[in-house]
Amino acid sequence: MIKKSLAVLTVTAVFFAQAQDVSTLKNTVDVYSNSSLGSSAKWNAMAGSAGALGGDATALMNNPAGLGVAISSNIGGTLGVTNYKNVSSSGNQSTSFSNTMADLTNANGVASFQLLTETPWKFVNLGVNISSRNLDSYAETPGNTNIIIPKELEDSMGTPVTGNLNFLGHGYDRTGLQTKMSVGIGANYDNAFFVGAGLNFHSSNLEQFDTARFGLDLDNSVTEFDKQYTPFSELGSGFSASVGVIGKLNNQFRLGAALETPTWWQIERVYTDYYTDVDGYISYETLAEDRTFSSPLKATLSAAFVPNKNFSLNVDYGLGLTKPRYKVQGPAETELNSFLADHSTASSEIKVGAEYRIKALRLRGGFAHASNPFDAVSISAYNNTNGSVGNQTFDNLILGSRNTVGLGAGYDFKSFYIDLAYQNMNSEYTNPFLFGSVANDSPRYTTGYHSGDFDISEEVSAVSTVKNTQNNLFLTLGWKF
Repeated sequence: MIKKSLAVLTVTAVFFAQAQDVSTLKNTVDVYSNSSLGSSAKWNAMAGSAGALGGDATALMNNPAGLGVAISSNIGGTLGVTNYKNVSSSGNQSTSFSNTMADLTNANGVASFQLLTETPWKFVNLGVNISSRNLDSYAETPGNTNIIIPKELEDSMGTPVTGNLNFLGHGYDRTGLQTKMSVGIGANYDNAFFVGAGLNFHSSNLEQFDTARFGLDLDNSVTEFDKQYTPFSELGSGFSASVGVIGKLNNQFRLGAALETPTWWQIERVYTDYYTDVDGYISYETLAEDRTFSSPLKATLSAAFVPNKNFSLNVDYGLGLTKPRYKVQGPAETELNSFLADHSTASSEIKVGAEYRIKALRLRGGFAHASNPFDAVSISAYNNTNGSVGNQTFDNLILGSRNTVGLGAGYDFKSFYIDLAYQNMNSEYTNPFLFGSVANDSPRYTTGYHSGDFDISEEVSAVSTVKNTQNNLFLTLGWKF
């Protein structure tokens, strides 16, 4: 019988990981560098394109100068029903998982103050916008009989034996919530020039799991394995600031520009460290650490065409100007920063949105495309067809580009308004897992996978393809006064 033991301790230690810690890299971009959460039904129907239009507190998501465009006070709340589906493929098999969630996704309000003076300043407006996003995501890769890992073990008599581990499946599972609260001020100068500034308070709370399942031919057993340093949980709080301007070239054309500082995050992390002790037993410790992270500096340029009161068209282009970076406190942050410096891109997003009014009825639509956050990466990986090992290059590793289509309608009852939006988002990426190594040739620390019996540390990745589709509905109720 294979030796096993479990010991649970709680201590504070410096986290150690390889840059191949895929879930950490994914969350770095998808959670801590993502400032573009959803908002009101109107905003979502136009795919978030409103940088040179503004008019309510959702402008704080693009350009705080849009607060100055408002000419009345208003408040609104949005209920969102979101559904995501992940289809993971490996070899000739695929596994599908979907989930539907309902949340209050946005609340915003503007207090508008008309300046009854003889100066060109017309309005000074204060705004608050709170947006949230459910972080739940589960991608399960099916087993692949072509992937076989030899493993040296001991039988019940202590005699060395070699068995084959057959890969039976893998899952990344993330749960949690992300929130961004923005407060800002905007001003209207002579109905031709608008300025604004905002402060943004970010928070996140997530749990992450990384598990693999193998079958051992020696006894036909099936065992679940946990990735080193998982499961882990993170509680984060961050701060950023933004400034923006909008100018009218004439009555039909507007230009806008905005700048958002990096988000400076403080992250409390609790994780599990597995190790083989001097007696050959598998043990684990529950450890904790704090991390400091800064997301990229972001710029947004906007242009709008408003030929009359019934139609408006807006185009936004956002660009990350710096690289994401962790404050170095040990080898983990050094390796993560090295990977991000070498492989993260100047992520960009282009968004186009339009609104057409027929008396009190509003019809809206939009499209957005976000680029790949990572450059092409070459890694040692299993061939899904025959199980051979070799270097492979992937141009959408960990995360891929994302397309968003929005449609919506609204009705203005003068004092009250109601908006409805449908949004479809889709992306495709290649999903690496199974990589593990032994640090400094010591069995005390590995970045592989562990069970109560033994560990697996192979410096090769298995890679599946994941197609992510989201279908979301949003309903906003608002009051103007």
